[in-house]
Amino acid sequence: MSISDLYSSGFRERNQDHFAAIVRVAMSDGVVSNEEKAFLDRMARNLDISESDYKEILKDYRSHPVNPPTMYNERLERLYDLARMVYVDHHLGPKQTAILERLAIGLGFSPENVPYVVHKALLLVSKGVDSDDFKDEIKNMNR
Repeated sequence: MSISDLYSSGFRERNQDHFAAIVRVAMSDGVVSNEEKAFLDRMARNLDISESDYKEILKDYRSHPVNPPTMYNERLERLYDLARMVYVDHHLGPKQTAILERLAIGLGFSPENVPYVVHKALLLVSKGVDSDDFKDEIKNMNR
C-alpha cells in the first residue's frame, strides 16, 4: 500500500492545488530555473505528487484553485513554501512579489496586511529561517 492510499482524494487534491500554486509562482517570469526545478521536485515529493500528476500540473497549473487552509498554521506553512519558491532564484522581480501577494490573499491573509506579511515572509526566507521560526516570526508580527 502506498502512502497516497492512506489519504483521501480530498487530501491529494489539496496537495495538488498547493503544488499548482507553487508552480504558478515558478512560472511567473516565464522560465523555471534549475534552482526552481529542484525546489519543485522536492515539493512534489513532500506533497506526494505522482510523476504523471506533476507533468499534468506543469501543463495546466492555472486550472487549480488556491484552496485556503482553515488552520492558521497551515496557511503559514503554505506561505513559507511559496515564499521560498519566490526567493529560490534570488531574483525578486515585481511580478513574482505581486503573484505571491495574490496567492497570500487566496490563502486567506487579510488584503490590508498582505504587503507587510509578504515583505516579512521574503525577509525571513532570505535569512534562511526554518519553517518553525518562520511561523513564530509571522505570528509575532501581529502582536
